Amino acid sequence: MTSSPTPPSPSRAPGSRRALRRLRARGRDEAHRTASPLELFFDLCFVVAVAQAGIGLVHSVAEGHAGQGILDYAMVFFALWWAWMNFTWFASAYDNDDVLYRVVTLVQIAGVLVLAAGVSRAFEDHEYLVVWLGYAIMRVAMAAQWLRAARAAEGPERTTALRYAGGVLACQVGWLGLLFLPEGARPWWFLVMALLEMCVPPFAERDHSTSWHPRHIAERYGLFTIIVLGETIAAATIAVKSGVDENDALGELLPIAAGGLLVIFAAWWIYFVVPIHGHLRTNRQAFLWGYGHYLVFASAAAIGAGLEVAVEQTAGKAHISTLAASAAVTLPTALYLLTVWALHSRHFKRGITQQMVLPTTALLVICCTFLGHWAVFAAGVVCALSVTAGETLATRPAARESGPATRTG
Repeated sequence: MTSSPTPPSPSRAPGSRRALRRLRARGRDEAHRTASPLELFFDLCFVVAVAQAGIGLVHSVAEGHAGQGILDYAMVFFALWWAWMNFTWFASAYDNDDVLYRVVTLVQIAGVLVLAAGVSRAFEDHEYLVVWLGYAIMRVAMAAQWLRAARAAEGPERTTALRYAGGVLACQVGWLGLLFLPEGARPWWFLVMALLEMCVPPFAERDHSTSWHPRHIAERYGLFTIIVLGETIAAATIAVKSGVDENDALGELLPIAAGGLLVIFAAWWIYFVVPIHGHLRTNRQAFLWGYGHYLVFASAAAIGAGLEVAVEQTAGKAHISTLAASAAVTLPTALYLLTVWALHSRHFKRGITQQMVLPTTALLVICCTFLGHWAVFAAGVVCALSVTAGETLATRPAARESGPATRTG
């Protein structure tokens, strides 16, 4: 798919603001396009629900139900990620910041808070009514935004907006299956519905591409990554504090804390070391990149959950082996490294040596799983050395590479 012609930017002259304005497409070539305070508030509220999903994953893994916990986490996190992503791309193309737009966005925020309230019940009792209700609030509000955009549009753009609205509402009805199907059938129904949800954007935009802004999209994804990593640090810090207060095991917890911190620092470094907005030129590239961030966000949040599990296991509060507790950190870390490499780094690397830095790091991190109580610390050291290696390779003379040197993560 190729980009559609850039529509004119809406007027935002001081003193000319009206409470209601037509929801017209914004220009893809707008200068100085940045995330708005409303978008930042939206992200912050979403992380509340992400934290609840992480807590549910911690409890499941710590109690020895890792398989079911991961499945529940994947399902809940999909609802969060998909609602966040849909709003982000819509806002990039249509945000006019009038009163109605703000109110509908706040309704979506209310929806995610309702969803967050139902996360614990989804993990413990596999009861999805509250989760479905919160998701429904977000999705109906999103459909209303698309209908409003359709009212202000004409031709192919109007068709695209109507397809989005219809697809969102149809899928929301389909999610009712999670409430009425037998428990054993729900994971399969979730898979079907998730695929249908992801088919809506390509279907809606097959004749007309919305005017999303590459730099704005890259910034929005980057900001959410930072917020998720921040939540990961907060969760790990609370876990270490609890372990120290209750068990006075600082000597055993310090390696976990240090290793976790190195992992998170490296996760930040490798994500932001490349200017990814230059890669987002077409819908095909954007869809693959945007969809792939499900794994980026989910694995980043799962690292924090894994660190909590490792702390609980060390403090004697988790009934699992050291190997299982180590894997709770190393496996999501490896997944994060591989996903960021696939979505970001590989597009900017030159030569096989640079290309292999992150895949090799992911393999070594997995190997660290078998190092007992030093597994998390070793994984953190490996991640730190990976950043060092990437930066060192980036400074090598261009003549020693197959092309011009680039910074790598």
